Amino acid sequence: MSSLDGKRILIAAGGTGGHINPALAVAGYIRDNCEGAQIVFVGTKKKMEATLVPQAGFELRNITISGFRRSFTPAAVFHNIRTVIYLLRSTGQAKKIIKDFKPDLVVGFGGYVSGPVLRVAAKLGVPTAIHEQNAFPGVTNKALAKVVDRVMLTAGDAEKYLEPKNSPVVTGLPIRGDLLKTSREESRKALGLDERPLVLSMGGSLGARPVNEAVYGMIKEKYKAADCYFMHATGKGGTGFAEKLKADGVNLENKRHITVTEYIDIPKCLPAADLVICRAGASSLSEIQALGKPSILIPSPYVAENHQYHNAMALVNRGAAVIIEEKNLTPESLIKAVEEMLSDREKLEETGNNAKAMAVTDASERIYAALCETVK
Repeated sequence: MSSLDGKRILIAAGGTGGHINPALAVAGYIRDNCEGAQIVFVGTKKKMEATLVPQAGFELRNITISGFRRSFTPAAVFHNIRTVIYLLRSTGQAKKIIKDFKPDLVVGFGGYVSGPVLRVAAKLGVPTAIHEQNAFPGVTNKALAKVVDRVMLTAGDAEKYLEPKNSPVVTGLPIRGDLLKTSREESRKALGLDERPLVLSMGGSLGARPVNEAVYGMIKEKYKAADCYFMHATGKGGTGFAEKLKADGVNLENKRHITVTEYIDIPKCLPAADLVICRAGASSLSEIQALGKPSILIPSPYVAENHQYHNAMALVNRGAAVIIEEKNLTPESLIKAVEEMLSDREKLEETGNNAKAMAVTDASERIYAALCETVK
């Protein structure tokens, strides 16, 4: 009998897909492998969890909470006053949910919602655990690490920033299960690619303007050579990318080696890539590592604690990626980095192998094992 069979598990996760998707992956693993386990999520009504959690077939209970804004504008001051009120109320809301559900285990995957839920659970003596996705932990998890029973990390680099009550365990980050099912050869055949290298670039789900602009400049400069494939996902913010290229003389209708779309099917396309250009979110890096892909990372400077920079450097310091900080990002700097990497196939392969060496492809199982130990 599994130690989570029949257990009542409360999961706090909210705000972004980076917090919610790993939580859903673990919840799904428990649901598939534990007889009689009951799983309830805690989140907010207005963020991504309000859609993603019910879609995955889990119950979502709500608390009201928000983060502070680092500004002194009237709007920010008003927002921060309201945040203090929400924070005070959220403790009572969390306590009611915990007393009603009576969980055997409470797990936090990040987001502001994790704070009050995990603090209340720890005070009530309920076994608690948190998972930190980034190499540089967020404020909430830094505080929670001191009081919860188990701290789980995507990257060991995060440990030096924490003061956990118990020794943390490195579990990696769950990745989508279908990502490892397609080989490079199968993916390239399905996409109709020949032996030319594929440069796969992504501007993020919302479409990072600096990344889109740099990739635009690169394609505009290099499209005539046709010595490699370019596949770029613009995200929502990249509207008009193809039209602008056409106005500049690059008609994608007769350029088979260039593909521009709002989103790409990651499990279908990523295995085919020879080089990946993307932000440095934890989920993207876990997927790159799992497939052993060399990458040029452009960390977003707009995220909390600049954690994407630290995520990227965890790979760069191990020879598993190249970094271009956004302040240094231009079409010219991107072209130079791409050309340098593609011109040295041996170095390219070594970089991919170093990324592969960092991969954890059984993260859900590791997290599950850590949670079983926490309940004992």
